[in-house]
Amino acid sequence: MTPPPERRRELLATAAEVFAAHGYKATTVRRIADEAGMLAGSLYYHFDSKESILDEILSTFLDELWDGYDAVLAAGLGPRETIEALVTESFREIDRHGSAVAIYQKESRHLARQPRFAYLAESQEKFEKAWLGTLERGVADRVFRADLDIRLTYRFLRDTVWVAASWYRPGGQHSPEEIARQYLSMVLDGVAVRAVRAVRENPEPTAKAHSDS
Repeated sequence: MTPPPERRRELLATAAEVFAAHGYKATTVRRIADEAGMLAGSLYYHFDSKESILDEILSTFLDELWDGYDAVLAAGLGPRETIEALVTESFREIDRHGSAVAIYQKESRHLARQPRFAYLAESQEKFEKAWLGTLERGVADRVFRADLDIRLTYRFLRDTVWVAASWYRPGGQHSPEEIARQYLSMVLDGVAVRAVRAVRENPEPTAKAHSDS
C-alpha cells in the first residue's frame, strides 16, 4: 500500500527541520525517525536513504522557487517591477520552505559537487543570470542609477533577502508580502524621510539672501 502523500510531506518537513538544525552529516535516519515519532526502519518504507530525503527537500523547494521566478520573468514587467516581484517571491519561499532555505545555504556548496545534486549549481547559475540581467536592464533603461556596481548590488540584494531565513518565522506579525514591501521600500527608496532629503538637496534661501534681495 502506498503511504499517504500527506504523511510523506509531514516526514519531509520534519527531516528538513532536523537537517537545518543539526546539519546533514550529523543527522542520522534514527534521529529523523525519533522526531517523527516512528521507528528508524519504518522511515525506509517512505524513503530509500537519507540522501533521497535531502534530495526531495531541496528539489521541491527549488522547483517551487522557479515556478514563481519564471512566471515573474515571463510577465514582461519593467526592471523595478521585476525586482519587486522577485523579492516578493523570495520571501514567499522563505515562508513556505524556511528549513530548506537554511539547508541550501549551509550545504549546497559541497553537495553541488555530487552528481545527484548537480542541479544546485545549475539553479545558482540561473538565479544569478536572472537577477544580474534585470539589474543591467534597469541601468540601461535609466530606471536604476548608472553608477551602480551591478555585481555588488546583486550580492547585496541576494544576501539581504535570503538571510531572512535565519530569523523569519511563519505566522508572525508580518506576512511575507508585507516584509517584502518594507524591504523594497528601504532598498529602492532609502530610509531617510523624503522631505528631509529634499531640503538637503534644495535648501531654503538663507535670511541673509532674503535681505540682500
